[in-house]
This record gives sequence, structure tokens and C-alpha cells, in this order.
Amino acid sequence: MKITRPRVALLAAAFVVGGAVAWAVVEPDSPRATASAIGGDTQSPATTMAPSTSTTTTSTTTTTTTVPPRSAVLVFTGDLLAHRPVVTAADAASAEGMDFRPLFAEVEPIISGADLAICHMETPIAPDNTHLSSFPVFNGPRAYAEGAKAVGYDGCSTASNHSYDQREKGIASTLQVFDEVGLTAAGMATTPEDDLAPVLYEVNGITIAHISATYGLNGFKLPASKQYLVDMIDPEKIISEARSAREAGAEFVIVSLHWGTQYRSRPSSQQEQWLQQILPSDEVDLIIGSHAHVVQPIDKLGGEWVVYGLGNFLSNQSAGCCQTTRTQDGMIVTVDLSEMADGSIKATSLHYIPTWVDRHNGYVIRLALGAEDRTDLPASTLDELAKSVERTSEVVSSRLGHADGLFMSDEISGVAGR
Repeated sequence: MKITRPRVALLAAAFVVGGAVAWAVVEPDSPRATASAIGGDTQSPATTMAPSTSTTTTSTTTTTTTVPPRSAVLVFTGDLLAHRPVVTAADAASAEGMDFRPLFAEVEPIISGADLAICHMETPIAPDNTHLSSFPVFNGPRAYAEGAKAVGYDGCSTASNHSYDQREKGIASTLQVFDEVGLTAAGMATTPEDDLAPVLYEVNGITIAHISATYGLNGFKLPASKQYLVDMIDPEKIISEARSAREAGAEFVIVSLHWGTQYRSRPSSQQEQWLQQILPSDEVDLIIGSHAHVVQPIDKLGGEWVVYGLGNFLSNQSAGCCQTTRTQDGMIVTVDLSEMADGSIKATSLHYIPTWVDRHNGYVIRLALGAEDRTDLPASTLDELAKSVERTSEVVSSRLGHADGLFMSDEISGVAGR
């Protein structure tokens, strides 16, 4: 059955320009609107209330209406890398031009079924599918962003070690393409004003903020006067940005961090240090990690969730380049948000869905669970899928389990059942 998603309104948060409050509002299928100053009193982009009842009395009847608690299902996926063979596969997938959607065919119902779906676009995007380049200095095709939108993503984290591969022009091009296809980007900006405006999503009546930052830029340095181009991991600045998002109305704050040691499943000491500095703050509710190119554990700190590393979602990495078969492993993480009795929003459970990049059959992202029941794939592929599930579950569930609210699944939580 095709899973459908409720309409999601996207907003960029309020920010201060010359003492006036400015708002940038984004509709899901239109480019980001230009912010305009608004004088006088302002209100946050979403008004929140705890579950309540209302009573209407007439001369003959009394009607009591209970307002149900708000809830939402969020989806996050790992690294999208524009390696040349991946781009070639997208070009071969359609006779009408480059098309990434067939590569997402198996996972599209899960992505499109979420109330909010966030990808991690690790590479700059060219505006016209020309002047493309692969590792080590990337420039991905416009079709990658178009494909991401087509399969149901609402936005992406874009701060990574490759964000500055094409310098300032590449950042501008990436954001231009995202605007044109209707995706929201967190982690890049072309002006100080845009950098100061947190990204907010209005999802089922819940206002959610998304922040994205990276550990570095592969040795490149941002101009001293343009540090706003890419957000770098600085715990104090991240907490300050989260606080600004709260002041703008955010009820739940997600921080995407591009961090860790490549090809290492165990979180690094630097990851642990940053985690201890960021997640315990009152402003941040969830950390989603990327960069290691292998899956890493899911854990909790003070009752709040951290996904250390989502792994690769679509790439050409394999044991041949990277000394580990784990680079073909990835996962879709679904997060259940629920409104508490006091009106606050909490992540109550997480599900992870193992995936595997099928490099020998068109670079299709395979759902790895349930391989034993499939008849459409060769035995060798089914064997690889089973091994991938074993590797992923061994790492991801190494710290938490069902009693903690962590589940491995082959369906999206809250929508298709468990």
C-alpha cells in the first residue's frame, strides 16, 4: 500500500535585522520567500497548547470536545554522496534524462510516509547538471536534489566536510537548487541574515527546528568575513542557535552533526565530548549524526536520544575502497514525537530500518530486512542483505533495546505499524 504523508508547512525562523523582527516563510512546494521586516508585536509561528477540553452549552445539549495530543513521525537517512558510478546509474535509470528516483524505489514509501523527512546531502549541487565532479572534490547534479524531493524529503542537513568543495559559488548554487525544487537546507547560508534564521518546520501543529553543523571542511578555510557560509561544530554557538529557535516558537530542536572517525563504528572521544556539551542543554532534544560512512550506535543521554551515525544511504563506497563492507550498510531512523501532559514535545521511541546499497544492480537502496522472503533478487544479493542486517543490528543496538524504546523494524513507526 502506498503510504501518504500529511502536508508539511516549512518556515524559516524569526531573526533580528536592524532591531526589527523579520520572518521567512517557506511553503513545501515553493522557493524560500524573501524575509520582510514586520513592526509591532509578534507571535511565534505556532501556538502550542496542552491537551484540553472545551464545553459548549445550549438550551438543550452540552457537548464536550477533547483535543487529542499532538504527534508526528520523523524520518532521517544517512550520507547521500555524488560518486561518479552513482550518478552514472541515475543517468542510466531513465531514457528521459538523469533520474535518481528509481534508486530510491524500495525506500520511497517510507520516506514519503513520514510527517517530516530529512536527508543528509553531503555534496554541493550544480544548478544545471554540468561541470560535475566526484571524490575528492565533489559537485553533484541538480537531479540528485530533484530526486530527493520527488521521493518525499522535505529538507536536508547540508553542513559537511565537502560543503566548501566548490567554494562560495557552490554554496550559492546548492541553496539555489534547493529553493527551486522545494527542499529546505540547514547548515549553509549565503548571507549573515540567513545564517541567523533557524530553520523551522510546522508538522502536525508541532514547531520543529533543525540545525546542522560539521567538524571541518577537509582543510579548506572559510573567509574570515564569511564564517556564515557553513556552520561549524561549536557547542556554545549551537546552543545559542537552538535558544534562538526556541524563542521563535520551536518546541523540539534537532541538531544534525557531521562528526566522528570515518569507517569506525565506535563513536570517537570527540563525538562523546561534543555530545556531553550539547545534548544536556535544555535547548536541544535530539542529535542525528553522519560522516563515518558506517552505522554507529543509538543511545540516550539524560533521557534524550543520540543517533551517532546513520551510515551511508547512497554511495559507491565498499570494501574495495574503504577496507570494510560496512560502507554499504545504512539505516532509516524513524522518531516518534508525542505531546506530554504539560504540552511539551518528546521523542518517545526510535525505530531503525537497515538498508544496503546494491552496487551490482543499479545502485538501488535495498531494504535489508525480510530478505529471506524475496524472490526477485539473486541468492548472492539475499545473502548480502542478511549479513548487512546482522552487522547493523550488532552495532546500532549495542547500547539500547526494546526496554529503552529502541526497535529494529522493516516498516515506518506510527504509520505502517510495527
